[in-house]
Amino acid sequence: MLKISSCNRTSHVPAFLVFCLLVTLTARLRAQTTGTGGSTSADKPKPATQDNLPNAPSSSTTAPTLEDLGITPAQTQGSAADQARLDKRTHMLKVHQRLGLITLAPLVATFITSANAGGKNTSNTDRTVHMVLGAVSGDLYFMTAYYAIRAPKIPGTETRGPIRLHKALAWIHGPGMILTPILGALAYNQKNNGEKVHGIASAHGPVAIVTGAAFGLAVASVSLKF
Repeated sequence: MLKISSCNRTSHVPAFLVFCLLVTLTARLRAQTTGTGGSTSADKPKPATQDNLPNAPSSSTTAPTLEDLGITPAQTQGSAADQARLDKRTHMLKVHQRLGLITLAPLVATFITSANAGGKNTSNTDRTVHMVLGAVSGDLYFMTAYYAIRAPKIPGTETRGPIRLHKALAWIHGPGMILTPILGALAYNQKNNGEKVHGIASAHGPVAIVTGAAFGLAVASVSLKF
């Protein structure tokens, strides 16, 4: 019995030592964990507040203005002025085109009455009607030309297509509309005096034909698509 008892004590000694080692290691691990956790929480940097951010957007910001987008007030006014100039040019050229179509009516009537105004057996009434229609045509023509000449010019625009022909014909019917009534007045006075139309007045008919043809082609060049 004594021998068996001494053997049991010997077997319990290593187990006790293992238990002591486990307790010691556990205590050290807890101490290290506690120390590390304290230092981590102490050394952990605090997040920067919104006031410390260099470019932190404000929650009360409004929509960007033209100045924010790099557009100065002068540039804005310039764009508005350009648009106003373009609108005025468009309006005046539309009036120019409409008046040109209206001018065709008395101009055609003037050509029709010219047959009775320049023949041998003509009356003063026929010549007067022809002269009045010619005067009306001239007045409407120069009103039409005014809207084209006074229309604001847009820098950088190029003349293309039928507009080039329209402008080129103006150099023909423009001087013609000045010469035709002058020559017609000379011919009218010669006829009223019982004279035969002679001298430079005899060019009234040919100049009027060339002028009317150029004007009609100019109107067609911007009214018809070809």
